[in-house]
Amino acid sequence: MRAALLQLTSSDDPAANLQVTTGLVRDAAKDGAEFILTPEVTNCISNSRSHQRSVLVHQDDDPTLAGLRDEAARQGLWILIGSLALKAEPPEERFANRSFLIAPDGSIAAQYDKLHMFDVQVTETETFRESAGFAPGDRAVLAKTPFGGVGLTVCYDVRFPYLHRALAHAGADILTVPAAFSPATGPMHWEPLLRARAIETGCFVLAPAQVGKHSVSTGKPRTTHGHSLVVSPWGEVLLDAGQQPGVHLVDLDMSHVAQARHKIPSLQHDREFSDPDE
Repeated sequence: MRAALLQLTSSDDPAANLQVTTGLVRDAAKDGAEFILTPEVTNCISNSRSHQRSVLVHQDDDPTLAGLRDEAARQGLWILIGSLALKAEPPEERFANRSFLIAPDGSIAAQYDKLHMFDVQVTETETFRESAGFAPGDRAVLAKTPFGGVGLTVCYDVRFPYLHRALAHAGADILTVPAAFSPATGPMHWEPLLRARAIETGCFVLAPAQVGKHSVSTGKPRTTHGHSLVVSPWGEVLLDAGQQPGVHLVDLDMSHVAQARHKIPSLQHDREFSDPDE
């Protein structure tokens, strides 16, 4: 199965981002991709809540979702929209950070709201409080496809092994980890975390990422780490996109999932245990 990871440098202009993303989807389709994945917040990167309120819309009205659903149907392929920043349904005033798996007929096969919020101070000058602007989800999501089970996660979720293990136990063969990863943590943490999630679950890990300096009209500028990765169930890095925007292709042999799990059947060895004494 040929997958294509789109590495983007999204701006805070959803219409411009959609035009770029659609063009790359068409390029990937021409190169034989059957499964195309985009990064976190494909439609809009912005640190300005006022700007987000002015350009973001609800799911049913979102042009990026509609445009990529149309493109999936036109090309007859699967698209993982890593995530879209969307207005949530009232009474929730915060936004949703929502991932979508689009089927080849253009239907929404699955959708997932990011569970874990990135509330950190990674340097003296770089602080994130994602929960101030985005509402966390409350459920894990697995989708069944002709090429295997797909477990949906987003960015900061990668630091929580129990989520990925639960998805593997539920039938995931592929874990998707779209991201807009910080360059303060990326050089040390990004690849080791993704390799660990692959090794401990025996899944392919597909992690399309935002990259570079993002153009914003208002608010604080944003820079992301890039290095979209594909990791095999054995922990081998099959693709590292570096810091180059565009289409990055990889061919996956899905039989490698069963092979890795046969060699190291750790998913069969879970044991219940008591919590440590306080």
